[in-house]
Amino acid sequence: MNDRPSLVPLLHSLAMLALLAVLPLPSRAAEGLAPLAAAKFVEIPATKPLLDAIRAGGFVLYLRHGTTDNSRPDRVPAVDFADCSTQRPLTEDGRQLAARVGEAIRKAGVPIGDISVSPLCRAKESAAAAFPERTFAVDDLLMYTANLTDGQKAPIIANTRRLLSTPVSPGVNRLIIAHAPNLMDLIGYFPKECTLVVFRPKGEGGFEYVSSIPPSLWPGLLN
Repeated sequence: MNDRPSLVPLLHSLAMLALLAVLPLPSRAAEGLAPLAAAKFVEIPATKPLLDAIRAGGFVLYLRHGTTDNSRPDRVPAVDFADCSTQRPLTEDGRQLAARVGEAIRKAGVPIGDISVSPLCRAKESAAAAFPERTFAVDDLLMYTANLTDGQKAPIIANTRRLLSTPVSPGVNRLIIAHAPNLMDLIGYFPKECTLVVFRPKGEGGFEYVSSIPPSLWPGLLN
């Protein structure tokens, strides 16, 4: 009787290792995981030449609402669009900040066409403070995405992409007033309160991030 160990299991193991070495490993994206080292979003400050271009129209402008009271979070999942007490509120400083940014936009001569606004009170109040003489359309599909599941986010992200990519007629700019997490979900960018983000629509779901105008940048652009 031969007491030497069989080479068959060993050869089988070596063959499997050789096969695994040549097979491609599944990507993290294929497994639904985030990349290990996603590129950090780089904010581009607006310039005076860009402001001149925006005056000619054809851009999409995305304004984050004013400063809020973070000690009073949204009452998820019982947020009621019609009841501001169930939502994180805009502060008086945030309301004044939105008013100053709106005034800066008018002083800059930036033409605003359609205005679409998130259904949450902090966005609607920011719109009213920034553009008191204008009417705006409340779009439920601009809802704050941070507290939502991936399935709930999907139509909001798709709608935001549509608004950013649909071409705008020369002479006006489309304005969206909504939330930072929505842009974070779409392009990895979390703008500060009342930052105006400039996009160039390219149609068929395509758009290009151009630059940002945080509140502190307006005085230099207007001088």
